[in-house]
Amino acid sequence: MNTDQIVRTFLEYFEERGHRRITGSTLLPPPGDPVLFTTSGMHPLTPYLEGRPHPLGRRLVNVQRCLRTTDLEEVGDNTHLTVFEMLGTWSLGDYEGPLSLDWGYGLLTEGFGVDPGLLHVTVFGGDDQTGPDTASLELWQERGVPVELTVEDNWWSNGPTGPCGPDSEIFLWTGDTPPESTPTGDERWVEVWNHVMMRHRRLVDGSLVPLPQRNVDTGLGLERLACLLQGRRSVFECDVFDPWRRIVPALWHLDNPSLRLVCDHLRSAVVVIGDGVRPANTGRGYVLRRLVRRVLTVLRRDDPSRGLEDLPSELIQHTLDHFRQDGDPDLVRKVLLEEERRFGRLLERGRQVLARPRFRGPLTEEDFHYLHDTHGLPRDLVLGLRSR
Repeated sequence: MNTDQIVRTFLEYFEERGHRRITGSTLLPPPGDPVLFTTSGMHPLTPYLEGRPHPLGRRLVNVQRCLRTTDLEEVGDNTHLTVFEMLGTWSLGDYEGPLSLDWGYGLLTEGFGVDPGLLHVTVFGGDDQTGPDTASLELWQERGVPVELTVEDNWWSNGPTGPCGPDSEIFLWTGDTPPESTPTGDERWVEVWNHVMMRHRRLVDGSLVPLPQRNVDTGLGLERLACLLQGRRSVFECDVFDPWRRIVPALWHLDNPSLRLVCDHLRSAVVVIGDGVRPANTGRGYVLRRLVRRVLTVLRRDDPSRGLEDLPSELIQHTLDHFRQDGDPDLVRKVLLEEERRFGRLLERGRQVLARPRFRGPLTEEDFHYLHDTHGLPRDLVLGLRSR
């Protein structure tokens, strides 16, 4: 299955089970949400998870684009992307966790053809505030799926306070050998689907109180699932990256980790710009600026003449189309090139600052803080300039 077929199969499966399709939001969270970007499908639905009636009912399904800055340092491995799509389902005070898990098992094994013998799950084992999730445990035992009980790994929260609850995560074996060990013991078990039994609210003092309704919130990473169903080793090998794998290596000769970072960050920057964000020194604009400058740092590390002028409009248009954005590819290109010019001016200033006697020896943490706070030179840029 290509990603379009995966999305269609997912949506139709849950529509047949009474879910109404809702339109995913942009990367910009609703007013009042403290996060910079939408990190999961539940963000736009927070009021409804807390009890407000949803106009389309109690069973919902959608595809939501997400951005997670917490994964920036992990981008380049086989499973992490900065911007990705999340397939989500919700029960707003309707059915309980075991039914959600049973449907998830059915879709994976029957709808997507996953061998049940390649599945493993984790379930909340209980702590001093909440008992073990015995309902989920019993469901998986009835289906014959091996279970690992954990505590912190199977408690989902949206921050130190707010909605939370136990979750059950479904993993798929990706090794060349028969499955072995457990998800916490072998990284060849890759998480594909998280089912959160969102029943509690954590207060400032750390205590838990019941939410007005017992919800189920699930999230299934599209690119990660696509790569597994397509027999690929990494998310960068699934079909959504086909044009990137075809075009970028011909533009710039890069090692594999650098190629993955450049493709991910440029693709993410296009989506962020497409949702109306512009480079800045704070907030969302700083995240965009950091993405673009990390790309430029990698490109110029081996060849200072490399630049974004070479980026084909085809890749920008493909990305905007894939994420269902109406942005103008020429405007996206203009934003990228202007940020590249700013970066060039910053590099020149950085060379002049680092040429001062104070910075000719080994740099201390105090030096790095000074260079960043006074001259706007981030650590990775300083290290790049010093290595030349």
